[in-house]
Amino acid sequence: MIAKTEEDFIGLKEIGKIIAFIRDEMQQRTIPGITTKELDDVARELLEKAGAVSAPKGEYNFPGYTCISLNQEVAHGIPGDRVIQEGDLVNIDVSASKNGYFADTGISFVVGEGDEELTRLCKIAKEAFEAGLKKAKPGSKLSRIGKAVFETASQNGFTVINNLTGHGVGRNIHEAPEHILNFYDPWDKEILKEGMVIAFEPFISTFEEEVFLKEDGWTYATEKSYVAQLEHTIILTKNGPIVVTL
Repeated sequence: MIAKTEEDFIGLKEIGKIIAFIRDEMQQRTIPGITTKELDDVARELLEKAGAVSAPKGEYNFPGYTCISLNQEVAHGIPGDRVIQEGDLVNIDVSASKNGYFADTGISFVVGEGDEELTRLCKIAKEAFEAGLKKAKPGSKLSRIGKAVFETASQNGFTVINNLTGHGVGRNIHEAPEHILNFYDPWDKEILKEGMVIAFEPFISTFEEEVFLKEDGWTYATEKSYVAQLEHTIILTKNGPIVVTL
């Protein structure tokens, strides 16, 4: 989507604020002993209260209102009766629409007292996001974002997931640009445009570089690696990026 009107900016900021609040509320309620289904129910209630519609459920008939992934699960984990434990690496991904505008956000974090390396992994995912955000300027090459992500990961002893990417968002949950890579690829010559709306989400991995689709048909996972993600919806402007999901 290219945001052009005041209505566009207001609509994107509204849905961005809604899902940011839900993301933060879910993270706050993630304590040892809670199930992923109980967390998803929190999102369901808050979405209904805000008059917003879950994007995964509404657009893809996903079996949950949000995606909640644990440990070697990286993305699109299905909420269920799985009990969250102390030290688990959790990823919460919230996307929704209201009044025809979509936004997408996600965060990885360690529950309670966890492994220091996992905590550092989440920290580097945030740093990779911040490094990529500096390259998100109208007129710049899209590939510069992935280059910044990869360099941040490698400088800290981590790598990136190659087959999960960010994407355009705004009037649909997934739209152009189709891919915002976590690495530099010279074939990607796309130029970022004024008003472009993107969901930027670096995936930083302890060592594996690809995920596979589990038998449930939804969940992406690794064999042994841990992966941290941070995702925000951003409007690119000449005065700097507007992050609507802070």
